[in-house]
Amino acid sequence: MTEEVKNSPIEDFDWDAFEKGETHGEKSREELTKTYDESLNTVKDKEVIEGTIIALNKREAVVNIGYKSDGIIPVSEFRYNPDIKVGDTVEVFIENQEDKKGQLILSHRKARASRSWERINEALANDEIIKGYIKCRTKGGMIVDVFGIEAFLPGSQIDVKPIRDYDIFVGKTMEFKVVKINEEFKNVVVSHKALIEAELEQQKQEIISKLEKGQVLEGTVKNITSYGVFIDLGGVDGLIHITDLSWGRVNHPEEVVQLDQKLNVVILDFDNEKKRIALGLKQLHPHPWDALSADLKVGDKVKGRVVVMTDYGAFIEIAPGVEGLIHVSEMSWSQHLRSAQDFMKVGDEIEAVVLTLDRDERKMSLGLKQLKKDPWEDIEVRYPVGSKHTAKVRNFTNFGVFVEIEEGVDGLIHISDLSWTKKIKHPSEFTQIGADIDVQVLEIDKENRRLSLGHKQLEENPWDVFETVFTVGSVHEGTIVEMLDKGAVVALPYGVEGFATPKHLTKEDGSVAKVDEKLPFKVIEFNKDSKRIIVSHSRTFEEEAAAKPVAEQPKKKRASKAKAAPAEETPALNAPAATTTLGDLEALAALKEQLSKDK
Repeated sequence: MTEEVKNSPIEDFDWDAFEKGETHGEKSREELTKTYDESLNTVKDKEVIEGTIIALNKREAVVNIGYKSDGIIPVSEFRYNPDIKVGDTVEVFIENQEDKKGQLILSHRKARASRSWERINEALANDEIIKGYIKCRTKGGMIVDVFGIEAFLPGSQIDVKPIRDYDIFVGKTMEFKVVKINEEFKNVVVSHKALIEAELEQQKQEIISKLEKGQVLEGTVKNITSYGVFIDLGGVDGLIHITDLSWGRVNHPEEVVQLDQKLNVVILDFDNEKKRIALGLKQLHPHPWDALSADLKVGDKVKGRVVVMTDYGAFIEIAPGVEGLIHVSEMSWSQHLRSAQDFMKVGDEIEAVVLTLDRDERKMSLGLKQLKKDPWEDIEVRYPVGSKHTAKVRNFTNFGVFVEIEEGVDGLIHISDLSWTKKIKHPSEFTQIGADIDVQVLEIDKENRRLSLGHKQLEENPWDVFETVFTVGSVHEGTIVEMLDKGAVVALPYGVEGFATPKHLTKEDGSVAKVDEKLPFKVIEFNKDSKRIIVSHSRTFEEEAAAKPVAEQPKKKRASKAKAAPAEETPALNAPAATTTLGDLEALAALKEQLSKDK
């Protein structure tokens, strides 16, 4: 029975259609097509719609948009959102409903870009937190992919902490806030720092409200500058000024601390309104002056290192935080003050003597020259009056030459003690600075630490001999070398100069002698102390004429001479005229030899 029922033919089966390969009737095909078409979404090319991720691997995402086929999208287009998963709804842009292979072509990147500016503006207006993918570094910051748009992330907006390595952020997906949009230039600026600032602000208020001066906290070195160190106290920053890092001198904070170093600091001061916190590091240690040996006293020798140089002296660190000043005047017994750099330089290890010590003011002065014996202690023994030495010319004045016999022993050679015969207007005519000069000690002024010296005293005084040669009344040949208002300078033998007033320059014919004329001159005055010789040419012929018998003189001439001659000169007119002879020269040589022997 059952078999008969099963094998019974279908009465309305269309065998003709079956033979042609048509499994459905005409009516069934239309209904089936209609039902199928109604079950699919109607889509258009270049349209943005939503789809659902139905499959996902490392390379591709399969997205169902309710169309007759699914689309394939590269996973790289979802790199801004690493948390994407199967079942997520995403926007897609229909590039092509069907390519040559019948594949639906979709793009998520273009879907994001089509609405990017609209969504960017919405995020700015609503203060919305959005996700972005950091693509690469650029000058001053990073490039971030946000809604398919390349936005700029400034380096200062990455984090509240200074960023030292930007490369570690490349390829990361982070949350941002849109902080600025330039519609004209299509520029977008985003910030990650803005997300955490609000939270940090609250933390700062809590931390500052609990702060107290003198409180010790642990912090981390956040940033190092030339003027100090910024410390992260756990949400709020404080500054250790360079002067509060160490009791000793610090040239740069990097000498004391390092980045990311954890250390204890003490709160010195803080400002609730400005949220500034001043911190100290050295205050955690006792002041070095308090630990200075109680036995240290004035006169003790100490060793230290030169830490600072100035023109007026040098600061010596004898212990960290304990310094003394060596003034330049305490570096040498010499009274010629020089720059401190002539004696030492920064970093030198030196020994010095404590001159003053004030523990209350924490000040100390040191001396370098005290390590040597004061050269003036036994000056009378080493440089007695009359002793001869070689000195170095240090300086000139209009009245003399300052010289230094040794370091700390100075003397003055008065201009009148430079030469017996030369008339020197300025010492530079006789010597030069830096030159050596032989001197003799004339006088010692120990109180003012000054010696009176002479140079000419090393030679015999020729005026002792000149006194016997240029006697009053003697006649010598001389040459006029210079004409002055008050008379003429006359060069006499042996390098001596005489002086003749205008009335004594008249020649026998009535004319006046001129420069470079060589004439006989009579000595009418000789002063050894002032080294002055007054001579006259007129006297050589006036007195000769006066010596003739009166009868031999013309009548008129006798009358005029008698009228002109002064009464007080009459006795001298009878004296014979003296001239320099060979015998005189021999006598001068013999006298010099005798003086030398006596000496």
